[in-house]
Amino acid sequence: MKNKNVFIEKSAKTLESIFDVLAKLPDVRLKDLQAGQTALVMIDMINGFVREGALKNPRAESLIPEIVRLSKACDELKIAKLAFADNHTKASPEFDDFPAHCLTGTSESEIVDELREPGGYALIPKNSTNGFLEEAFQQWLKENEHINTFIITGVCTDICVQQFAITLKTWFNMLNKKVRIIVPINAVETYDLDFHNGDLINVMALYNMMTSGIEVVQRLK
Repeated sequence: MKNKNVFIEKSAKTLESIFDVLAKLPDVRLKDLQAGQTALVMIDMINGFVREGALKNPRAESLIPEIVRLSKACDELKIAKLAFADNHTKASPEFDDFPAHCLTGTSESEIVDELREPGGYALIPKNSTNGFLEEAFQQWLKENEHINTFIITGVCTDICVQQFAITLKTWFNMLNKKVRIIVPINAVETYDLDFHNGDLINVMALYNMMTSGIEVVQRLK
């Protein structure tokens, strides 16, 4: 490890530059996307991360109005929608790293009411932080090979969102298929806990996705 003070000084300058880059990112117009080739992905907008249980998170709850707006706009444009929902068994190894959460069959594993009401999405339960690995999603990909643009929203930016976005992008890269994977800054969030500074972690996760070929934007109008 390098000298602590030198590390902090250099890191502060780097963070300032990254912050400025993110602040200057553009908006994207939803209407400018090819509706028939686009899908909205909503990750873990469920009660267990928003309103109840050991991992409830007010930062996640703040996303609801924006994601509801996007969901309804996608319905109007006939854009496909997917919703991933954490659904764990009691044997989940995740509980070695996180408190028990979102057990299958409990209200914690259900999509929040505000998003359930408009509906219209394919629901994919997931038993890990990376929804890409679920067989149901692999099947969805096979049935929707025409989709080449993904809008990714939800929580947490540095865990489930980042893992899904980067795995999806690298999978298409392996197939030599160009896709557009869009992450709107105002539609993803993480959490605050001890030294997990939500603002800092959000910035670093967004930057990491950018360096992996993800298109990070301010918002989708």
